[in-house]
Amino acid sequence: MSLDIGLFRADKGGNPDLVRESQRRRGHSVEIVDEVIALDTEWRRVQGDISVAKGAVNAVNKKIGLKKKAKEEVPQELLDEKEAAAAEVPRIEARSKELEALRNGKLWTIGNLVHDSVPVAPDEKANEVVKTVGEAKVPAQCYTHKDLIHMIGGIEAERGTEVAGHSGYFLRGAGVELNMALIRYGMDFLLDRAYVPLQPPFFMKKEVMSETAQLSQFDEELYKVSGNHDEELYLIATSEQPISAMHRGEWMHPKELPIKYAGWSSCFRKEAGQHGRETWGLYRVHQFDKVEQFCIVEPSTSWQVFDEMIASAEDFYQSLGLPYQIVAIASGGLNNAASKKLDLEAWFPSFNEYKELVSCSNCTDYQSRRLEVRLRTPGGDKKEKTYVHMLNSTLTATGRTICCLLENFQTEEGIVIPEVLRPYLRRYPDGIIPYKTKTPPKVKANKKKT
Repeated sequence: MSLDIGLFRADKGGNPDLVRESQRRRGHSVEIVDEVIALDTEWRRVQGDISVAKGAVNAVNKKIGLKKKAKEEVPQELLDEKEAAAAEVPRIEARSKELEALRNGKLWTIGNLVHDSVPVAPDEKANEVVKTVGEAKVPAQCYTHKDLIHMIGGIEAERGTEVAGHSGYFLRGAGVELNMALIRYGMDFLLDRAYVPLQPPFFMKKEVMSETAQLSQFDEELYKVSGNHDEELYLIATSEQPISAMHRGEWMHPKELPIKYAGWSSCFRKEAGQHGRETWGLYRVHQFDKVEQFCIVEPSTSWQVFDEMIASAEDFYQSLGLPYQIVAIASGGLNNAASKKLDLEAWFPSFNEYKELVSCSNCTDYQSRRLEVRLRTPGGDKKEKTYVHMLNSTLTATGRTICCLLENFQTEEGIVIPEVLRPYLRRYPDGIIPYKTKTPPKVKANKKKT
């Protein structure tokens, strides 16, 4: 993932001040822009040195050719000159590769250009609420989603922890049924909107993952697994990662666009450093299912498609009957790839607050540039590459959606099933998932070893 290096070249029509301002808005290093410029300037100078060195080789070869044509003996000094000139080329090319690696290493840490509509602030505490939909209510008897998933017999948490470690779990009974219902409804919802269903691989090669994920994600988020012959592979944290790389190295014709994928996958995240209520139940776990919107579009339409994607997410949660708000993420809270991000936060009564269920991002050409997914422009300048724009948005991370449904639709008898999910939950003809027990489980005290 990266910005166009042309932006850093003021002498070629670039605008490094634009990058500096974007870095300032993110709260990231502005000085790194000048470091990239310095390395790029030196790299460009070395390209001239390579041309000069190759020219010297060609010149001496021409002299030798003339001697041979005249059937004259080639003098030793001319052969020595050829050897010296030929040795200079790989030396300068090695320096060029070294400079390019140093430049790109810094370039790839610089975030996408922040859109002008993004609120400028150092972190997500300054996120702006764009709108609120539905009435946020707290029932008289309000259990947490952690309690309710146990009360419907939907989870085996302790046994899951024994088998898989911290945050491991077995879904069972109604928990599995709700999970599958949300996946099926989510996919049908997007297919009705002309999305193409896609189930990606659940792991990726390291070199491909590095082209679509931030370096910080490798340590903080991604699970590493071993493949055949010591091949390094990483489990996906979201289907966005493999889908973004699906057309890696390809040229796309405008007639093919937009491409709208409905990606379903299991996702795997370390969730390092998370604790407290955030890790209760299914809200923040190491393994979960997700239905994702992923769109590949022409640059001129990406902001229109961005609006359509968040609107689809809104329609989905309105159909479930969940109160929510749309939040514009502050510049300091954006990940590197996003030019702008809107979150949909739904109401959680037991927390008395809205919590994130959806993130919708326009990554413009930041991902496609590193992945070399280009737009074929008939009649255009072949030297000027145009890259497609890539956008992603959660439709449903099913575990979190289940948590929200449980809290908002709890009654004395059980959980009321939203109308749109009832065709997928036909074992409950009265539209209610009954409690297996009407009291939450007691927390077992840890036994001290003697």
